[in-house]
Amino acid sequence: MYRNLRGSPAAVLAAAAVAQFVVALDMAVVNVALPAIRSSLGFAPLDLSWVVHVYALTFGGFLLLGGRACDLYGPRRLFVAGLVGFGVCSLAGGLAQEPWQLVAARAGQGVGAAATAPAALALLTTTFTDGPRRVRALGVWSGMNAVGGALGVLAGGVLTEYAGWRWVMLINLPIVATALALVHVAVQTEPGPVRHERPDLLGALLATGGIGLLVFGVVRTDVQGWSSARTSATLGAAAVLLAAFVFVESRAAAPLLRLGLLRSRWVVGANLLVFLAAAGQFTAFYFVSLYLQQVLGLGAAATGAAFLPFCAGSVAATVAATRIAAARSPRTALVPGALLAAAGMAWYSLISPHGGFLTDVLGPSLLTSVGIGLLFAPAAAAATTGVRSGEAGMASGLFNSARQLGGCIGLAVLATVAAHRTGTATGPGALNDGYAFGLAVTAVLFLLAAAVAICVLPRRPSRSPGTSASTGRGTGTTPSAGPSPRTHMEGTPS
Repeated sequence: MYRNLRGSPAAVLAAAAVAQFVVALDMAVVNVALPAIRSSLGFAPLDLSWVVHVYALTFGGFLLLGGRACDLYGPRRLFVAGLVGFGVCSLAGGLAQEPWQLVAARAGQGVGAAATAPAALALLTTTFTDGPRRVRALGVWSGMNAVGGALGVLAGGVLTEYAGWRWVMLINLPIVATALALVHVAVQTEPGPVRHERPDLLGALLATGGIGLLVFGVVRTDVQGWSSARTSATLGAAAVLLAAFVFVESRAAAPLLRLGLLRSRWVVGANLLVFLAAAGQFTAFYFVSLYLQQVLGLGAAATGAAFLPFCAGSVAATVAATRIAAARSPRTALVPGALLAAAGMAWYSLISPHGGFLTDVLGPSLLTSVGIGLLFAPAAAAATTGVRSGEAGMASGLFNSARQLGGCIGLAVLATVAAHRTGTATGPGALNDGYAFGLAVTAVLFLLAAAVAICVLPRRPSRSPGTSASTGRGTGTTPSAGPSPRTHMEGTPS
């Protein structure tokens, strides 16, 4: 169990929310600035995508390791280290003079984010241990994630157009400083490693290598194609490493991911759901942004401003989701949220090459934002239901990995689907058809997410989320006194 997590719960929440905001912001803010970055630093056309892909590669690849490191060394230590690294790499990216320097800085940002994101979620789940308070805290955290993603597009456009592309990197510095100041106030320094265990280095290497190759293989399909020998070899190697990871974890004394955690219907259902939902959300941002710029002809700043209604709707729905999930069960908000998001995506798929923001974007944007706002905070609550505090980092790393991989893989797959529909045509009409088809497929992803919420997640937890006394091989902890696992984690065999 974590020690010395005393201090102001409000400050803990503020620190975690600000950190999640900057991580989400950085995933979106660079996209709009890519043309300016290419012109300034002289990127080759095929190399420019690495500014985005390398962040996804290192972020997704190191998330499980970052989550487990929280359990072994303490979430505060990982939170601070991740944020400091993230800030230093943001400064380096803002000062980059060569393409390789910016790519290296983006890789470092991904590693920093992989430490910060699970540490922030672990701080929340160990500070707010009862059901309603935890769900409300996760609602704020999820809302800041939605705000960061939506405002990232706006900030990227405004900063690129009026201040220069370097500020899409430098804007992170005051946000990181704010989060560091808040955690200094909120959480006392941990006296030493929280858990005296040998790190699962083999598991870490296999997981990081396997996830990294999976992300690499998927994001490079825009160049190599899904049927190429190189893609097949990369994805095959990823599958071998991940299978070896599962084998090693089943026998490790202190595993990176305790496989018994996956016997919980809450954990499995929430991670599968967030994988599908993140695939839909990332893809929607991508297609709608391209539709606004390449079909309707809006500029970078105007495109960013077009996402403000989505941001407002998502925040409002997140507030409602926290109240619903706190009063009843996460499942109560997840089912209608997924169905509303599916309806919004289906509405989006009706976009026209002769349309406009008011007629083709505003309505589906508001409907989709409400659906997505109802999803992520209850999903985070479900993913940590019944998980003991000593494995909060593990569960947080798994949840963040599912979300990151869902967005990355979903975007790569649906971008290929849209490009296949468009073919070789480059006119607005053909591009519109490709984006519309991609958005229609995205609606199906949210329908699948609704099916997961209905069929996999239990109707209600037996008790409020908190720490579990579950035991099992390879937990690496001493069971605490308390009720049996079945009374605390519905759907987990004792």
